[in-house]
Amino acid sequence: MIVVTTPTGQIGGRLVRHLLSAGSKVKVVVRNPARLDDDVRAQVDVVEGAHDDPAVLDAALPGAAALFWLVPPNPAAASAETHYLAFARAGAEAVRRHGVGHVVAVSSAGHGWAKPAGVLSAAFAMDAELRKSGADYRAVSPPFYMENLLGQLAAIRERGTFSLTCAGDRPLATIATRDIAATAAGLLTDLSWTGRADVPVFGPDRLTPDGMAGVLSEELGRPVRYQRIPLAEFAARRRAQGASERVVADSVEMLAAQDEGVYDADWAKAAIAPTAFRTWCREVLKPAL
Repeated sequence: MIVVTTPTGQIGGRLVRHLLSAGSKVKVVVRNPARLDDDVRAQVDVVEGAHDDPAVLDAALPGAAALFWLVPPNPAAASAETHYLAFARAGAEAVRRHGVGHVVAVSSAGHGWAKPAGVLSAAFAMDAELRKSGADYRAVSPPFYMENLLGQLAAIRERGTFSLTCAGDRPLATIATRDIAATAAGLLTDLSWTGRADVPVFGPDRLTPDGMAGVLSEELGRPVRYQRIPLAEFAARRRAQGASERVVADSVEMLAAQDEGVYDADWAKAAIAPTAFRTWCREVLKPAL
């Protein structure tokens, strides 16, 4: 049996369907079972609750051969590291208690980065904690999610722009969430691997943000321009939206690391996923517009 956390998210939802298609027995941990699609709910065992709760994990993990782990975001958390480690410590202790043999988690590319990196550093701290569980462990380690651009649909539609803090002429590693799910599914349906390792997985492109704007323009049939914003402006926007100073600092550290190339060292060893940015624009972003 495979236990899946966050089964209604962009990654977890796709993963559950991959596993069911492969004939795996699946148990899901979900805060709100009503959010599961009816056909999925009919095929899985359900444990209701949050996976930072030891009692919920004790209900989910007996008899599990493997666990899929993803920490959901919480903008109200005291800090990203506090949030990630609270989940990871609960998870690691439960994995030890129940003798779960394999854990696959979604982390981030950039392991070994020497500077503070906010949310990315929190993910690396999560990995370190889960590695202590005694289970064989794989940290699926993606770069910038293409789906992050879905938060800018209004700007793309109304102004023909999208904004990041990265230099427009510097390649930015990207990944589609469906490829993260497929990578995790491959690991969970063949548990012959052992030990502990990071698994960087990148999309096939080496596009700059300016190049991404060119692809968007071609796919949408109208001009789209990339607009770089300074980190200070990003921070001011987040404060205006009500984010705490710690949340702002975690986000700024993450973006500064992206600007400085936190993902670059993983280019040489990353598995290359199939979804190109152009394909994602055509199949995901354009229909969403």
